[in-house]
Amino acid sequence: MQGYVLTRYGGARAMQLREVAEPTAGDGEVLIRVHAAGLNPVDHSVRQGKARLVWHLDLPLVAGSELSGVVEAVGAGATRFAVGDRVYARVDKLKLGAFAPYAVVDESFVARMPQSLDFEDAAGLPLAGLTALQGLRELAITPGDRVFISGGAGGVGTLAIQLAVWMGASVTTTASPRGEELVKSLGAETVINYREHKFKDVLSAYDSAFILTGGRDLTDSFDILKQGAKVVSIASIDPTTARDDLEMGRFLTAVVWIANTKIRHQSRRTGVSYRSLMMHPSGDDLDVLTELVDGGQLKPVTDRVFPFEQIPDAFAYLEEGHAKGKVIVRL
Repeated sequence: MQGYVLTRYGGARAMQLREVAEPTAGDGEVLIRVHAAGLNPVDHSVRQGKARLVWHLDLPLVAGSELSGVVEAVGAGATRFAVGDRVYARVDKLKLGAFAPYAVVDESFVARMPQSLDFEDAAGLPLAGLTALQGLRELAITPGDRVFISGGAGGVGTLAIQLAVWMGASVTTTASPRGEELVKSLGAETVINYREHKFKDVLSAYDSAFILTGGRDLTDSFDILKQGAKVVSIASIDPTTARDDLEMGRFLTAVVWIANTKIRHQSRRTGVSYRSLMMHPSGDDLDVLTELVDGGQLKPVTDRVFPFEQIPDAFAYLEEGHAKGKVIVRL
């Protein structure tokens, strides 16, 4: 079979269409016939080598972080799924493998996909959906909370808005004029046009913030929160995450501690706690998302679907930064 293989760290040509062996399911694993796969910013970060200190990949390997498809075979000890089940998954971070006709995934990372979705929409849900769910869970949102979510029109943002509303929060987000109508349709009550306004200049007294964007958004978010509030970010790494979740070792954890100096200062000055989020694959959490989708409380937003042979074009489109929702490839 042919798969898109990460041959080395580098630019677009570092990922190539190559002949690869069809995988077989090992103990506790399922073999999935892939129908669609989602593209994510983390995929080109991995390709560029930005994640080398975090994930030690054994190159070359088939790339791709999330998929939907049908169970083709089950390995010894795998009991949760049967051949023919329609499933989706965030694959193992160290094995990847979604950009090929077949992929092997630990069954604990897999869930039955929502009955109301086609394969393309389902493929864009695992990584962004798990990130949104786990991040908002870390914030411990309660009904009536005022929550700020940066970058609401992106893959994670479109789901985070809906999940926060489901949790009972009042949501404010940032978006371009092109994305304003979308995020309002998902439940955002207030939208800040980031091209015209800095959100820290117009917002105050929020209960929590979920930061999905880079630049100054993380440090600026401390100024809009109540004392005792909490901010969670996917655009940075804090020392606790470096040590406990990423097992980066004493030296690299110290480097992260130094890099977080300004954030620690902001936290002490404002009385706001901070944590970075490292999303963990979880079939159980995907089951939660499946129930919400089929119950009408959550709707994935797909921007464009590309044929498998056009993955380079799909990545080029994603890297332009204008996608509203997810970019998908169909196999």
